[in-house]
Amino acid sequence: MLKIGLIGLGFMGRTHMENYLRLEKEGLPIRLAAVCDIDPEKLEGRAAGGNIETTSEDEVDFGRFKKYASVEEMLEQEELDAVDIALPTYLHKEVTVRCLQAGLHVLCEKPMAMNAEECEEMIGAAEANGKQLLIGQCLRFWPAYVYLKELVEKKTYGEVTSASFFRGGGTPTWGPWLLEGKKSGGALLDMHVHDTDVINWLFGKPEAVSCQASNLIPGSGYDVVSTNFRYADGKVVNAQVDWTLQGDFGFEMTYRVNFEQGNVLFRGGDVKVNPNGAAGFAPELSPEQGYYLEIKYFVETLLANQPLAAATPRSTQETIRIIEAEIASAGLAGDWVAVNG
Repeated sequence: MLKIGLIGLGFMGRTHMENYLRLEKEGLPIRLAAVCDIDPEKLEGRAAGGNIETTSEDEVDFGRFKKYASVEEMLEQEELDAVDIALPTYLHKEVTVRCLQAGLHVLCEKPMAMNAEECEEMIGAAEANGKQLLIGQCLRFWPAYVYLKELVEKKTYGEVTSASFFRGGGTPTWGPWLLEGKKSGGALLDMHVHDTDVINWLFGKPEAVSCQASNLIPGSGYDVVSTNFRYADGKVVNAQVDWTLQGDFGFEMTYRVNFEQGNVLFRGGDVKVNPNGAAGFAPELSPEQGYYLEIKYFVETLLANQPLAAATPRSTQETIRIIEAEIASAGLAGDWVAVNG
């Protein structure tokens, strides 16, 4: 039996909770034994929603959990095997290192940390304590993006010639820290990091980036971002984010990738493949969200005593290095900045 503690009960923490409970019902030998949050309201199940529907309408019995207001208290009183950290970004490094030092495996929500230096401390703690660390870059598990990864790797339609990624929605209201750039990194680090990570995962580290960004919400960091990624083979790659799309816009994540022999479009939750000279089609993909598949992978891999090979700390640290180059480029009005590391 794998005993798990969940730290942080905001929008994403609640999403993770429901997926652990679903996996319990499906028969996996795991138990979400304890929850931790500084906010007593959240410990009773009252949390704000986010920009995408991730939870069910089923009520959760919060009376089944051991509840803690501090991480230290939970670590002292609970005998756990692993923890899931769904805290604000600026706390990721500190709490991850503490839990790894306590001898626990860790799933830490994205982004890995505020900068690559903090990522290095997290990696060092995992290695020093012989524990595993998975970063919750959920698009690496999202069926539409996994399908795209397969097309790229297998060269089903030849080489990629261009790729465009977008995600956006209204200004986040489910956590005041999100609009404090020093705590969240703004839309660039909190939301855009998804697509930067996918680009890193699909194509590897770019040589350099050119990023234009604007700050429309005082103190929030960059809110609207457009980045070009330069690769030696000349493919044209761009990713954009905008979290100032108010009104009834809702939330959107899309990609459009052009290959030598076809193109693939993901929009409105559906993937459409358009081979050159043949009829387009919609591939049959799993309806599951990446959150469920990510957490299922985490617990099944630990139960099998296997290494966590997806979204590894080194790979996601590289994503943060790319983000750092994007931030530097934005500060130079879009000048090209080499990616270090």
